[in-house]
Amino acid sequence: MKFSTVIFFTLLSFTLHAQTTEIPKTSNEPGRPKLVVGIVIDQMRFDYISKYYSKFSENGFKKLIKQGFNCKNTNYNYSPTYTGPGHASIYTGTTPAFHGIVGNDWFVRNTNRPTYVTDDPTVQTVGDGSEKAGKMSPRNLLASTIGDELRLYSNLKSKVISIALKDRAAILPGGHLSTGSYWFDSGTGNFISSTFFMKELPGWVNDFNAQHLAGKYLSQPWNTLLPISYYTESASDDNPYEGLYPGETKPVFPHNLPGMYSKNDYGIIRSTPFGNTITKDIALAALKGENLGKGDFTDLLAISFSATDYVGHKMGPQSVEIEDTYLRLDRDIAEILTYLDKNYGKDNVLLFITADHAAAYVPAQLKDNQLNSGYFNGKVFLNFLNEYLKIKYSDSTFVSFAINNEIYLNHSTIRQKNLILKDVEDEIASFSTTYNGIANAYTGYQLNGEVLKSKPATLIQNGFNIKRSGDVALMFEPAWLEEAIPTGTTHGSTYTYDTQVPLLWYGWKIQSGYTSEPVDITDIAPTIATMLSIMPPNACTGKPIVKITK
Repeated sequence: MKFSTVIFFTLLSFTLHAQTTEIPKTSNEPGRPKLVVGIVIDQMRFDYISKYYSKFSENGFKKLIKQGFNCKNTNYNYSPTYTGPGHASIYTGTTPAFHGIVGNDWFVRNTNRPTYVTDDPTVQTVGDGSEKAGKMSPRNLLASTIGDELRLYSNLKSKVISIALKDRAAILPGGHLSTGSYWFDSGTGNFISSTFFMKELPGWVNDFNAQHLAGKYLSQPWNTLLPISYYTESASDDNPYEGLYPGETKPVFPHNLPGMYSKNDYGIIRSTPFGNTITKDIALAALKGENLGKGDFTDLLAISFSATDYVGHKMGPQSVEIEDTYLRLDRDIAEILTYLDKNYGKDNVLLFITADHAAAYVPAQLKDNQLNSGYFNGKVFLNFLNEYLKIKYSDSTFVSFAINNEIYLNHSTIRQKNLILKDVEDEIASFSTTYNGIANAYTGYQLNGEVLKSKPATLIQNGFNIKRSGDVALMFEPAWLEEAIPTGTTHGSTYTYDTQVPLLWYGWKIQSGYTSEPVDITDIAPTIATMLSIMPPNACTGKPIVKITK
């Protein structure tokens, strides 16, 4: 065969190959949903679903239970269980030991003062809000989120939107690469952002704020959704374990919301179910305004319902107010599910619902019913501790700060006394365990390196970050809270009433069913990553939930 003939057939082969080879498509790849929706409910106990089930609507929680997958034994695998660490752990797939969000606030040794979890003095408010309310960002978050990884995978073409009343509940889920994170400003009743994310609010957010929904929701009294006699799952409406709303003398319905706000302060909406409703409203506006799930790449919408936490703190888990808040939240969730099913189709959306922590029963109520419980007075404890240190070391200035059930020590003072830090930590831990209400105490040396065998100790260790946590961590007795007043509740402990939360999955590739096998809260992000075939967040320590991903 001549050389020219070889060239001819070679060129012909290349031509035919070029004609038959398909150009790769850039559209959304098969095997991925168009949209991921994460819903976090602030302070939701696991048992609220069964407790209020008979009064839920057919299209809200009941729909998720019947058509979705229920992880019935989901727990936080660290403490303290607070809002900031909870949201960070859900979306990073790891614990505070690695993502660094050790509380809603913590003490910074370099500045000798506490800092707020999302404080950022380098940024400015975007939107019609107070100057301070917008000086927020995720800079303190050390790890990437599942949204960050989704954005990186798509070369920043995926959209990630996060929304909440609380700034930290909007900012931490959205992560560093959020397309837009929005939170509520009490002074104006608007949703705002910061220059970390954008230079100006998009048109759809301005249009939403122009409706002035906060004022409209607060223009009428809060009455129960159902006749109050139906609320048999709750204690009597008038009982001594509930707090009071502004201007009220009894904690009873109806609550006169029009008398509790002014046009310069819409903050009271946070402590009503309408705080959740306005969050639902802006979430639906985001779906439309951003055309989420309508592009070539999977998008993510993170929604956090914060009002449940405010109502729970004030009224406690046995109140008619918290039950009514959840019945109304059920209707809000039903509206979101109905919108998603209608506009995307169930098989095109992957959705999960969980909580950032749960809550304890009101200790005063437990004590009145002859259960072990109590209130820990931190100021009194520190006074006793300082007196003890003065006797032991002739110095009462060793303690720099106390927060998150942790004691921060003044390392410089201890060195000047020619003392060994570990010895001082051991002494304080030993003293603490003699104090009423404290079950145990762990030193920084233990938490940073030792293998701790008990589950509570392991949870505290998972929440310990050597650069941001204190030197001695206290663990209270069961049902003991650090609160100043005997009404309402709080959270933060290693006990199941704080750590066990709901986890429901719905939509794309989710078969109906349930599992009672243990699931950690840090398993959510790697489960999503596995289903989307993308990398998990960069500090992820969780594992995919096999019952779902298989």
